[in-house]
Amino acid sequence: MQSVHNGVAAGSLVGARWVKASASDGRDDCVELADLGENVAMRNSRDPLGPALIFTRSELAAFVAGSKDGEFDSMTV
Repeated sequence: MQSVHNGVAAGSLVGARWVKASASDGRDDCVELADLGENVAMRNSRDPLGPALIFTRSELAAFVAGSKDGEFDSMTV
């Protein structure tokens, strides 16, 4: 498995299959996720070769749970 770290170029993640949310507006205004095995990468779809943030599955699960609970709603308006 390749070594990955926060800020790694998303384009260097060999074999990463990026997934965009179906709620995306179709103009690349979304973040994308890629399964890296033990970790999950996140990138800005407007800059697909730019940096990727790397999260553990438990970190991402905590974020998703907070999102479902509305903890970040004030940041989307």
